[in-house]
Amino acid sequence: MTRSGKRMGEKRCPAPPKGRLRKAAVDDVPALHKLIMHYAVKGKMLPLSLSRLYESVRDFFVYDTPRGVAACAALHVVWDDLAEVRSVAVRPRMKGRGIGRILVEAAKKEARDLSIPRVFCLTYNPEFFRRLGFHEVDKASLPHKVWADCIHCPQFPDCGEIPLVCDL
Repeated sequence: MTRSGKRMGEKRCPAPPKGRLRKAAVDDVPALHKLIMHYAVKGKMLPLSLSRLYESVRDFFVYDTPRGVAACAALHVVWDDLAEVRSVAVRPRMKGRGIGRILVEAAKKEARDLSIPRVFCLTYNPEFFRRLGFHEVDKASLPHKVWADCIHCPQFPDCGEIPLVCDL
């Protein structure tokens, strides 16, 4: 351990850029769509239509900077004891600065505030979520998600996303 509390060889991420975490507004939807689709066209996350984003805008948090929306994440309530952290996306030039962590922690706090004891995610980037306290589970342990959303996805049943859960 070093004096800063970091382990030897552990990278220190730069401070997040000046900005603020807030709930998304309807005016943010075009920026959310652009950000999510940037990763979707590369196969790094599932796409969301503008219609779906407008329907779920109240689920979203954004990290807003003077240059606009730099990142987003959503918390979607699935059942009385389960919510999904979804659509975590950070502008490429802003990655590695702790913004994704800020957004996921905000989603986890909102779940706790709603008395939801567990959150999960489906991701192509499991290491990021493992660092935030999530652990891998079998997708079959998430039947509400599978039968409500996954079954309608064109990539079902072989999307390749890894299911992870975090107990709050």
